[in-house]
Amino acid sequence: MLGSFAVGKTSLVQRFVSSKFPRKYQTTVGVMIDKKTVKIGNQEIYLMLWDVYGQDEFRRVQTSYLADASGYFLVVDGTRKNTLDTALELRKKVNEEIGEIPFVLILNKTDLKNEWEITSQALGELSESGWAVVETSAKTGEGVEKAFLSLAAKILRV
Repeated sequence: MLGSFAVGKTSLVQRFVSSKFPRKYQTTVGVMIDKKTVKIGNQEIYLMLWDVYGQDEFRRVQTSYLADASGYFLVVDGTRKNTLDTALELRKKVNEEIGEIPFVLILNKTDLKNEWEITSQALGELSESGWAVVETSAKTGEGVEKAFLSLAAKILRV
């Protein structure tokens, strides 16, 4: 899980793993690791979820957190356009540091869609360039399972 601070990385993981939404904002210090087994078709995949603290610069991310990753999420807050800019930069840096691996862009906070700064045109351009984009709300649960299953399927190349 990569993205700026306060985009909902921890909340998305908690919603996916335990179907809960935290009432209080909690800053991740370092990395939090969670796990969940999911079924894709007739295959089970064991997901180790590394929730890396919010960062706006890649140099702050420990490369060791990413070295053996099979895939990752770029998490963006729809209400803050600058978080998409950060995600685009993080994507570039991940490719430079560890190469091309599966990823999904999560556009979080659909429950606040009337406050979004990110346009459907910008999302359309990303989708047209081959990016998997999933809109979610960690608060309501909308799209959360779809996002995680999408990444699992990409990892398995299903």
